[in-house]
Amino acid sequence: MRRKTTVGDVDAEVLAYTAGKDRVLDLALVEADCFGTAAHVTMLSVMPVQPALISPRDAQAVIAELGNIVSDAAAGKFSITLEDQDVHLAVERRLTERLGDLGKRVHTCRSRNDQVAVDLRLYAKVRLLDAVAAAAELSRALIAFAKKHEKVPMVGRTHMQPAMPSSVGLWASAWAEGLLDDLTLVRAAYALNDQCPLGSAASYGVPMPIDRQRTSDLLGFTRPVHNVLHANQARGKVESAILSALGQAMLTLSRLAQDLILFSMPEFGYFRLPAEFTTGSSIMPQKRNPDVLELLRAKAAKVLAHAQLVAEIVRAAPSGYNRDLQETKEPFMDGFDLVLSSLRILAPLVAGLGVDGDALRRAFGPDVFATDRALELVAGGMPFRDAYHEVKNHLGDLAGKSPDEAVAAKRHLGAPMGLDFAALEARAEEEAAWAAKEIARHEACRDRLMGRPPEKTRTPV
Repeated sequence: MRRKTTVGDVDAEVLAYTAGKDRVLDLALVEADCFGTAAHVTMLSVMPVQPALISPRDAQAVIAELGNIVSDAAAGKFSITLEDQDVHLAVERRLTERLGDLGKRVHTCRSRNDQVAVDLRLYAKVRLLDAVAAAAELSRALIAFAKKHEKVPMVGRTHMQPAMPSSVGLWASAWAEGLLDDLTLVRAAYALNDQCPLGSAASYGVPMPIDRQRTSDLLGFTRPVHNVLHANQARGKVESAILSALGQAMLTLSRLAQDLILFSMPEFGYFRLPAEFTTGSSIMPQKRNPDVLELLRAKAAKVLAHAQLVAEIVRAAPSGYNRDLQETKEPFMDGFDLVLSSLRILAPLVAGLGVDGDALRRAFGPDVFATDRALELVAGGMPFRDAYHEVKNHLGDLAGKSPDEAVAAKRHLGAPMGLDFAALEARAEEEAAWAAKEIARHEACRDRLMGRPPEKTRTPV
């Protein structure tokens, strides 16, 4: 049995196999596809050819209908059928149904290859900005927690064994600074993504005077991807780079989650997880399980695996477009969902975290002060290695040391009492402000092109 599609009759089983999950996944790309199409028809309407392919008036008619499609999709009234195969042909079908021959002209000088490439870059742009904003919010929560408990002593550990005196402030702000460092990679991925592939067509350009710089500017990209072949075959690599950068943030979150699971165990009792972020057991009435944190560890593994999966899919692909790329879409989109949900759920969890100062102080055995005592002997003139062995041979003499005094003595840059919270707060604020500015720039381009009235810019979420 054969099914009729926009690009010809296709065997029903082949159509289902090749369409895959695009009918579902592509619903997330409707706005991006309409935005890209609006830029394309605007460019076509001023292209210096006679007769004109599309008049400025016709372009406005197309853009008006694209706006209707976006509205319908937001209301759940736009569907992608099996015969459509993907969002690109679904939009073209709708334009043709509503605008007749004008709808059939819209695809001139482009391919679904560069359409999906630009759609995914527009989609990624917004989601990356949401991720930066969410990470900045989590960083602020960690910094606030660190400031509140700055002086509370906490055993510092290496190899999970007691090591040296530390503090809750040092522990919490370390995760905040780590996450802010991760955003350096996320913003680098954003810059890599912020290039427009539209106009590359099937990878080899077209024999007409299209203006790729104009479409890039209309869509708010920093610049077009220069080489038309590279514009298409960069797909997959860009997605893998984005997932890898997000994966670094998930590594930070996963290790934080592991600490919270361990240090909230009764055997430690340092922290109390907010009750609303724990779950119960179907058989054991007393249980308060850290399911949120356990799932976060698993989600981190999935994001890292998605990055590698996308890289593996394109690893052996020859130059030009290959259909293998279709299989990169699902892990790419799922990766964003995993990262954003994890960032968003941790911020209120950290804000509601309880601290048991007595339990933290009870954890200080005499041996935790060994290194500090050795350095005291060094300060009195003893060579370090002699002091090392002197303390090692008399660990019992360290009983009665004060955890609070030990923490208070560490005042140099970045030590428990030398933490620059203002600098960390400034970094978090800068990241949040940058994300808000980029979102405003993106939405201004979209609204200007789509003919929408100015709206209050949304806050990244």
